[in-house]
Amino acid sequence: MKSAYSLVVHGKVSHGIFVFQVLFTFVEALSITFLISFGIGAALTAFGLPFLESFSKESLLFPLLIAIIARELGPLFTAIIVIARSATAIATELASMVITHEVEAYIATGLDPIEHLAAPRFLGVSFSVFLLNIYFLIFGFLGSFLVAVLFYQLPPAAFVSGFFQVLSIKDVLISLIKGICFGTIISIISIVKGFSVERSSTEIPVAGLRAVSAALAWCIVADVVLSGLYYVCAS
Repeated sequence: MKSAYSLVVHGKVSHGIFVFQVLFTFVEALSITFLISFGIGAALTAFGLPFLESFSKESLLFPLLIAIIARELGPLFTAIIVIARSATAIATELASMVITHEVEAYIATGLDPIEHLAAPRFLGVSFSVFLLNIYFLIFGFLGSFLVAVLFYQLPPAAFVSGFFQVLSIKDVLISLIKGICFGTIISIISIVKGFSVERSSTEIPVAGLRAVSAALAWCIVADVVLSGLYYVCAS
């Protein structure tokens, strides 16, 4: 955290790494995130609304959307997208720098590798996951809205009204908290696995695989814990 603070306050060269990390993790992931989020929202409405209508329970569509997109699938799918793209890239890049003695060169010139290599990647990934989670929610609900309005003739005002009547501050907070936690987990694990290699170049791809598996496992654990706490507090 001290290194991250130093980067924000007076980092210069490291700012470029931070910007590049945001471009790679957030900007370049927008298209795949859009397709997945929009598709999930549209599919939930396309298959769920006719089923609910058969029981005259159309109003249950909104709690279903919020539970699946906002509280559960949104943050987790966002984490999976970032793990697949960035966890491997960060771990293998840092591992390569260790193997080729670039990290030692940083230390020899008086530069802290944590501040100049780890901190910008930590901030970039964490910030990107947070933004991607919000992006996922927006287009997930947009997909649901368009299907409901265009194919099931649900009045737009009725959809918006029903949605915001069900949406609570707790739903928004748990989604944002998950995004922050997942971003922190992914960035820290990727950095640690990257720096943990020793001398052999064959360790580089192994570091990437370990980063992906560990980040995914810990994100799932965090998701279960946070969801459990949410339902306990909400009951």
